[in-house]
Amino acid sequence: MPKMQESPHVISRLRVGLGTFVAVDAEANSPVIAQRGIAAAFDAIATVERLMHPSRAGSELAALNACPPGMPLTVHAWTWEVLELCRRVHELSRGVFDPCLAAAAGRMQDLDLTQGQRVVPHAKLRIDLGGIAKGYAVDRAIDALRAAGCDGGLVNAGGDLAVFGIRHHQVVCREPCGAGAALNLHDAALATSDAASESRPPEHRGYYHGADRTVRVSGRATVTAARAAVADALTKCLLLGDCGSNQELLAAFGAKRIEY
Repeated sequence: MPKMQESPHVISRLRVGLGTFVAVDAEANSPVIAQRGIAAAFDAIATVERLMHPSRAGSELAALNACPPGMPLTVHAWTWEVLELCRRVHELSRGVFDPCLAAAAGRMQDLDLTQGQRVVPHAKLRIDLGGIAKGYAVDRAIDALRAAGCDGGLVNAGGDLAVFGIRHHQVVCREPCGAGAALNLHDAALATSDAASESRPPEHRGYYHGADRTVRVSGRATVTAARAAVADALTKCLLLGDCGSNQELLAAFGAKRIEY
């Protein structure tokens, strides 16, 4: 049986993005491919940030939040995909996950997603994708590394990370007190949400808790899943849902909660 060829070139880069530091590692058979993959990964992250920033001028999310009820808006395929995932998690979590803030009356069920990447709000909305867009950006960066010809890689954006390739990555999750757990991550993603964290970008407003906006969110949750966007969203649900519904939700996405 022929021996699998290893990728001899591993290049790492660190930049500011998504309100945090973003690290990208690329493994490839040539430094040119690795550099190309890293450039494509950071481009993908920048695109997600541009499309889905909650308030920045030119953001599609800002345009949706300014959209009058009943007016259709055509959005980028990536924005539509994130909103579609939000809707799915919202339904499966029985409304626990809802990226619509209390600043407007509308909720996730007031947004129609139609063919042609059109969205139609039926009430005034104030959507904040801070609990899922960072994970989605990590996923898109991983996709960009693959498309560039990289054999493996890692993207780490604060509490959201994903890896692919033949290598197994040791990831250490730590509590603020120093306790933690080491995980063996392979072709998978991981996300952590900590309600007490002071590192969240100030433009993102709170965690998602459906129709009841009076609930005070506390605790910390870590989830592994096939995609970082799913893991990112599910951590928010675990901070608010009951044990039974949380287990059903994790099973629906083939995800797992990490206890430490």
